[in-house]
Amino acid sequence: MLLGLATIVMFLLSFAPKVNRELLEIQDPSFQDIVNSYKKAISKWPKPNIEEGVSWKEFSSIKRDSNYFKEQEKPIVVLGKMLFFDPKLSKSNQISCSTCHDPELGWTDRRRVSLGNDHLEGSRNTISILNIAQRQSFFWDGRSQTLEDQAISPIAAHHEMNMEPPQLADKLEKIKGYKKLFVDAYGDEKINFDRITKALAEFQKTVKSQPSRFDQFLDGKYDALSDQEIYGMHIFRTKARCMNCHNGQYLSDEQFHNIGLTYYKRKYEDLGLYTTTKKAEDIGKFKTPQLRDLLLTRPWMHNGLFDDLEGIVNMYNSGMHMIDPKPEQKQKDPLYPVTDPLLKKLDLSKEETRALVLFLESMSGTKFKMRRPDFPTE
Repeated sequence: MLLGLATIVMFLLSFAPKVNRELLEIQDPSFQDIVNSYKKAISKWPKPNIEEGVSWKEFSSIKRDSNYFKEQEKPIVVLGKMLFFDPKLSKSNQISCSTCHDPELGWTDRRRVSLGNDHLEGSRNTISILNIAQRQSFFWDGRSQTLEDQAISPIAAHHEMNMEPPQLADKLEKIKGYKKLFVDAYGDEKINFDRITKALAEFQKTVKSQPSRFDQFLDGKYDALSDQEIYGMHIFRTKARCMNCHNGQYLSDEQFHNIGLTYYKRKYEDLGLYTTTKKAEDIGKFKTPQLRDLLLTRPWMHNGLFDDLEGIVNMYNSGMHMIDPKPEQKQKDPLYPVTDPLLKKLDLSKEETRALVLFLESMSGTKFKMRRPDFPTE
């Protein structure tokens, strides 16, 4: 019988040694040498463990957005912000974009899956819109290529905002306050769905992570991370092989991978990228999430089933190949999902696991508080 991966993970975790939350003494005699090898320019760091054929980018820091307040004053951004927070974009006048993308919750909703119109649940975890301007495709299955196109699905979906796009423009045209906002943004009173989605996109582009201690370290402040966190970064780059997928400035390759969470023909089945491409090789592939502000965007994975960072590391430590098909199964069912070969058993020690978790936690530095605007009512 094919076990669900969640069941397998819980089984594995029951035998995995629980890492003490207190600092552990690293036993590796070269520990300090490893730590010191990173307290220098990035170009002089030890090279990461990258599989042949994998395209990757080195870490780079993000800077505080010095133009943030100026950007917020642009008329099209003012309009986009108003639309983003206004529940009148939904048929019921109860659901806004910010219902699922709350700035004080890391621009997500902290739910396992989204909750929308008629209190209907979605099937996937809400992706934070932090740094959304840097993404090359949108949604867990990559079905949209632009931010403007991305806005259509949640507005129209019955279980989200349940609003027919053509009707939205007519609805807003009846509100005098919106006519002025469209004049300010576009030069005339014309309200249509293309202008609505463009304004929403322009506002979302201003939502960016703020620098964390990780960024301070990258910029040369070498006491911004503890030695154990630096060691965890080394494990991330080498033994844990995380950089094969999580690299660059935002720690995502912007690609799609099957990490074994397809739940094929099980309760939580989700075929991922296949729903967009209809290619058998894309069964169970999902977009690599950014790791920026990781602690703000829990629960994790496309299904939101995982809320323990140490548990996730233990899961990857296992290799994630517990449900791969046997040759005869694949021959009988060409759609049977195959876990990405980039995933391999890691054999991390409890000290290495703890250090890795500490490093992952160091990448969270954003604090967002944004007052909801006063919406036009007539």
